[in-house]
Order: sequence, then structure tokens, then C-alpha cells
Amino acid sequence: MAICFRSFIFSLMPLFVSGVLLPAPRNITILSTNMKHFLVWSPVMVPGAAVKYSVEFQGEYERDYANDSWIPIGECTGISVTQCDITEDISATVPYDLRVRAGVGTQASHWATLSSFFNRVTTSLIPPMLTVTADGYHLLVELERLGPAFEFWIYYWKKGQGHKVYRKVVKDSSTTLHMDTMEAGTEYCVKAQTYVEAINRSSNFSQVQCVRAEAGKAILVTFAPLFLVISVVTLLALLWVAWKTCQICQYSCCPNESLPDTLKVTESPARLLNYRGEETERCDESVQVLPPEELLRLWIHETL
Repeated sequence: MAICFRSFIFSLMPLFVSGVLLPAPRNITILSTNMKHFLVWSPVMVPGAAVKYSVEFQGEYERDYANDSWIPIGECTGISVTQCDITEDISATVPYDLRVRAGVGTQASHWATLSSFFNRVTTSLIPPMLTVTADGYHLLVELERLGPAFEFWIYYWKKGQGHKVYRKVVKDSSTTLHMDTMEAGTEYCVKAQTYVEAINRSSNFSQVQCVRAEAGKAILVTFAPLFLVISVVTLLALLWVAWKTCQICQYSCCPNESLPDTLKVTESPARLLNYRGEETERCDESVQVLPPEELLRLWIHETL
């Protein structure tokens, strides 16, 4: 008897999964946190059948300029899970409508639509998770990754000096951030919040985290700039002394003396030799031998 009843139920299954009798999904809602949007719904239970779901959305443009059309979400067509990531499709800050239906084989239910429009400006922004550490005298902050739409506003201050707060705005949280160089033995506190320019909203502040710098080597850290200046000045002084010493040695051992004008050769050697030879020839030609009587006559003439 039980077997016959079960067979009768299965024989009526196609009637229950027809376009009218297959129930539509219920309890459709959107979970939206930190600009991540998910459409969720209650499962449709059909014994012995694999139920598939399809999701479509409609934005302001489709309602007003595209004949009230609906756009299927490819990643959420024919899926077996009861949720759909619609983050990429909700790309503008306008009211969106979404709907979902169930299907078994070639049969499909009616569309079930959200009870009201969804606007991403209503997303819940929660404070960012951060880790604050002190690496020696460096104040470091590591933030969770939330995507390119987020900015991080990081505030830090010396504990007990809450009136003097510093802020740093960063857009890339993929690396560890260096906030400041800490004073030895001083405690620093940090908090942060997120800001989304697309919706012009910011989250609440995260919990305050405080870390203390190392107490040792305080003198080295305090006077490090002075030590650096002294080292640079000393190096420059040593270089100047070495340069002057080289100059003194050069002038003492190898003085740079100029040649007298008489020793300077202003013409080529060949021309100079030709010139000297011509003068010698002219001197030889002008020499004459006089007899003693002529020399005596000339001497008397010059004396008188």
C-alpha cells in the first residue's frame, strides 16, 4: 500500500513543478556590508528534484529608458545555491530592483521581487581591522583589504596628548604602512575609519590600539641628527685636508717653473737651423784680411 502511494505521488510530480504550481522563492532580501552586496532567499523544496535559481536586476536606466527591461546576472543563472553576489552589477548609486525565480527542468516559478528598491548608499560600513606594531622606533600599521573603493583615515597621537592628533589618508592597504618615528619610551595610540567617496560616507572608528617604543638607546635616537651632521662635517674636513696635502706635496717636490724667453722655441727646428746657417754664411763673407800698414793707418786715423 505504501509503495503504491509513493508511486502515485511521483506520478503527480510534473504537475507540481509546472509553471503555476512550482512555488516562487520567498524571504528575498539583500545583505550589504562594506560595499559587498548579496541577494539571499529561502530555498524552494521539491522532493526528488534539483531546483535551480536565476536572478535579474533592473536599474534606473532600464526602468526609465529601456522599456522597463530586466538584465540577467550571468553568474547567477541556473545556480543551485540560494544567494547571489550582485556587487559588480550594482555599479551606480541609484535605486535597483532585483528578482529571482526557481526552476526544475523546463519548468519555472513566477518571479519573486524585492519588497523595496535597494540603493548601495545604505550599505553598512564597519570599522576596518588593523594591527598596530612598534618595530624598534617605527610605528607600523597593517590594514585589512577592502577594495579600491575605500580610503583609510588613520589617526595617531602620543598617549596623554589627545589634543595633538595626526591624520594620514591612504588608498592602498596592501602593504604595511609606516606612520612615524617614535620617541624612545613613548606610547603611541592609533585608530582608523574607512571612507567611500562613491557614497560619501565613512564608518565608525576602530578600537584604539596603543604600543610603546623601546626605552633603550634613547640618547642615540635623540641625538641621531646631531651625530649625522658631525659625521658629514668631519668627512668633508678630512677630504679638504687631504686635498691641501696633495697640493703642497706637488708644489714642493715637482715645482712648476716656466722656461726663460731665450730658451723658448717659437719657430720650427728646421726653419731655425736654416736661419742660423744663412747668418753664418753672411758672417764668413764679410770677413776681410788687411795688411799691417793699413791697420796702423786706420788706428792713427781713429785716434786723431
